[in-house]
Amino acid sequence: MTQSIVVQVGQAGNQIGCRFWDLALREHAHVNKKGVYDEALSSFFRNVESRRSDGGACDVIGGRIRCLKARAVLVDMEEGVVNHILQGPLREVFDSTQLLTDVSGSGNNWAVGHMTYGSAYREQIVEKLRRAAEHCDCLQCFFLIHSMGGGTGSGLGTRLLTLLEEEFPEVCRIVTSVYPSAEDDVITSPYNSVLAMRELTEHADCVLPVENQSLADIVNKIKHMSPSGIKRDSTVISGQGGVSGAEKPFDAMNNIVANLLLNMTSSARFEGSLNMDLNEIAMNLVPFPRLHYLVPSLTPLYTLSDVNIPTRRLDQMFSDAFSKDHQLIRADPKHSLYLACALMVRGNVQVSDLRRNIERLRPSLPFVSWNQEGWKTGLCSVPPVGHSHSLLALANNTCVTDTFMDLRDRFTKLYRKKAHLHHYLHVEGMEQSFFSEAADSLSSLIEEYSQLDATKRRLVPDAPRLTVAI
Repeated sequence: MTQSIVVQVGQAGNQIGCRFWDLALREHAHVNKKGVYDEALSSFFRNVESRRSDGGACDVIGGRIRCLKARAVLVDMEEGVVNHILQGPLREVFDSTQLLTDVSGSGNNWAVGHMTYGSAYREQIVEKLRRAAEHCDCLQCFFLIHSMGGGTGSGLGTRLLTLLEEEFPEVCRIVTSVYPSAEDDVITSPYNSVLAMRELTEHADCVLPVENQSLADIVNKIKHMSPSGIKRDSTVISGQGGVSGAEKPFDAMNNIVANLLLNMTSSARFEGSLNMDLNEIAMNLVPFPRLHYLVPSLTPLYTLSDVNIPTRRLDQMFSDAFSKDHQLIRADPKHSLYLACALMVRGNVQVSDLRRNIERLRPSLPFVSWNQEGWKTGLCSVPPVGHSHSLLALANNTCVTDTFMDLRDRFTKLYRKKAHLHHYLHVEGMEQSFFSEAADSLSSLIEEYSQLDATKRRLVPDAPRLTVAI
């Protein structure tokens, strides 16, 4: 059995990560009624004790499986969020030796996170990563969760990414990056995001970009579709998400991202008739090393009340996965070019359902001419709690250029005036050339995607019929 380690960096990274662990524990408790430590649990949890102090075996208490420690490393240069987690119901799930905090934060400055804290805490971070890896029998993947707009998530998060590449070059690095909206209240977020983009392009195996504005739009859409409100046991809300206190405005948004991770890791955590190895994501969806940004979409986005869902609604789930309303970035993939696509399905869905829906949707989805069969599929038999089935689609699609171009435009407006630049240049090791090189890297990435998108007009109408990769 393979294992994976989740690395949470910065405020958003730790809040999303906490939601992921809460949802994962609820899923395992729902399936593993006796609370016995098994292979499914070992993929993301380790067992620190086989028996309780009172002599009983590990069991389920209050809906949570005990005697487990998350395979996680939590890093933040402000201690507030991590301390809040340690005061909540998930406090026993995290090993205190796997936490790293400071008190002053990065001041929304990529250079402080990347240069200052990256250098000061390098050895401690490497030690914690090695210790987490030593607890794995067969380490398969690192999942890095961070945001792009602030200082710690963007700066220290991408510095940590390079450390992963240096220390564990053979282990897959999948990054979930939360991109700021145009109305972000951090004035320097375009700088931080573009500087971080260069590191993601160079050092990640796969990046799942998620936009704050898209998440907010989806939450509002769900509320509108559910007159009685969002249910507490739904995909979007998971109780208190492992954090004590009342629900906060970003909790529902964080839960959507956590559910993205939950669906992506389901094949590693549970059995299925067509399980997808995590390494296969990069192997099948990334035809060129730098073009590894995968657009995620989730469906359904709210808990369905019925258990036996008719075929008509099952087919609608597949259609929704390719609708712009279900993308976690604000883009319409149908109007751009697909390089590859993965469909990761959970619940009572058959291979024949997959084949039927792919064949049904294929004519409306423009695929690059040399990869007409560029589909990867996975079936996990265990659905999310409260659902009968769900679908995560990961598309390597040229529509990501819209997000990148918007980010570049916001960066250029600031950089042209040299606004706030001095805050970065005062940091030891930071040079102005970093800005121009990061902008050039982003422009080059946009150009590479755009050149492929231009081939869409030359696609052959009668392409070979699709076969599903198994």
